[in-house]
Amino acid sequence: MKIFTKEQIKAADEYTVVNKPVASIDLMEWASETIAAWIEENIDKRKQLLFVVGKGNNGGDGLAVARIMNRKGFNCLVYMVYDVESLSEECAINFKRITNIPEISFIDTIAGISSDIVIIDAILGAGISGNIKKPVSEIILHINELNNQVISIDLPSGMQTEFNSPEQLIVKADITLTLEFPKLAMLLPETGEFAGKIVVLPIGLDKRYVEQTDTVYNYIDGELIDGLKKRRLKFGYKNTYGHALLVCGSRYIENNAQYSMTGAAILAANAALRSGCGLVTVHVPCEERVALQTNCPSAILSLDRQHVFSDLPSNITKYNAIGIGCGTGTHCETEKAFAALLQSVKIPLVIDADAINILSQNRKLLKYVPHNSILTPHLGELKRLTGEWLNEKDKSKKTTEFASEYQLIVVVKGAHSSIYLPDGNIWFNSTGNPGMAKGGSGDVLTGLITGLLARGYNSFEAAVLGVYFHGLAGDKAKEKYGEESMNSLDLIEFIRL
Repeated sequence: MKIFTKEQIKAADEYTVVNKPVASIDLMEWASETIAAWIEENIDKRKQLLFVVGKGNNGGDGLAVARIMNRKGFNCLVYMVYDVESLSEECAINFKRITNIPEISFIDTIAGISSDIVIIDAILGAGISGNIKKPVSEIILHINELNNQVISIDLPSGMQTEFNSPEQLIVKADITLTLEFPKLAMLLPETGEFAGKIVVLPIGLDKRYVEQTDTVYNYIDGELIDGLKKRRLKFGYKNTYGHALLVCGSRYIENNAQYSMTGAAILAANAALRSGCGLVTVHVPCEERVALQTNCPSAILSLDRQHVFSDLPSNITKYNAIGIGCGTGTHCETEKAFAALLQSVKIPLVIDADAINILSQNRKLLKYVPHNSILTPHLGELKRLTGEWLNEKDKSKKTTEFASEYQLIVVVKGAHSSIYLPDGNIWFNSTGNPGMAKGGSGDVLTGLITGLLARGYNSFEAAVLGVYFHGLAGDKAKEKYGEESMNSLDLIEFIRL
């Protein structure tokens, strides 16, 4: 699914009006019917709905939805932020349509409203720019002080569609019913918290505009995933589906205390075993073999003589995909072995955690990383690769330039994990939840992507499928164990390709 800029969204509306053809007010009605259908299905009919309405087309959407919800039997209140004389043409039309409905009450203030009322935010839409001024600023501040559930139409009021300043005043929504496609700002750490749960609702924009209009921003959805998945052959056997190698784990002493990172190897291996690939080999320190054999009986073990990764597995060229870095540490022996690995193989690698840190500390190794390798940094590791950034726009620019310079795929882990491709395109994930912010989740992702590469997917496909099914497993784990209580091992239970 494509993600469009503010200018492209406006052009898509105009193209639809001209080419469907459909009147602008009727397009608004289509959108409002879709929004109303979602509210009817997901909000208890006993709840009062309070529509906080601005003067533009977003306000027109709000008024139309209020009228439709009244027809569906909901108790609706409306608070108008502006005088009637200030309303846009479409907003004024919907205001006239609603004023003669006696069941809908107009109120003069939202102060003192019951906490049971659901607030529908229809103040500002996608066309805003600059700072928010009175009276809207005061309304947003007041809404954000309330404990009411807040549902925003299209995007939370105050949020600009792309990059916002950290000081931007924005409605804190629990749910955002975004129209046709998500907006970039909803997917970025600076402002994404304000969007809450994102629900994408189709409103009937002309598909020809969407298909013929280019954008570097994209959203991973179920339709894309269904088109990528490979079919398993009836007469296939284990060698048909590839052999993955994972270089993981270490045992070390620091400040007179012993540490083992074998868990990282176990998590990555079990995830790879869920990927559909035929064989998984794990290269670990020799003394960790019992833990691996006990927890991953389906995996083959390649044993290192040292406590850390220090020598290459035999016949390294037999593997279809290699993942490295989960719990390996950054010891000097490991750095040498990693350098030797980079110069011994030509296939794309999956590089995570400590292997990323080795690249950051020894940047001359970057030139040996095979093209289309997949790096999976969290934000701290990304900063070590690209340098500090000023804001989200600068982070995106630096990461895009890094991916292009070294011809690598960079998976930036986090909410809506983003995949930066060498050609400049960026893909944002649609699955996952905050409960996945636990130790070991990244190891699961590395193992899954490595297995998918071995299975025969190309680097782009493996990265996209990996983050999507990793997040989906997290969502299933949340349902069973709860967001707080779920842990990284639970993800493996729910990997379902």
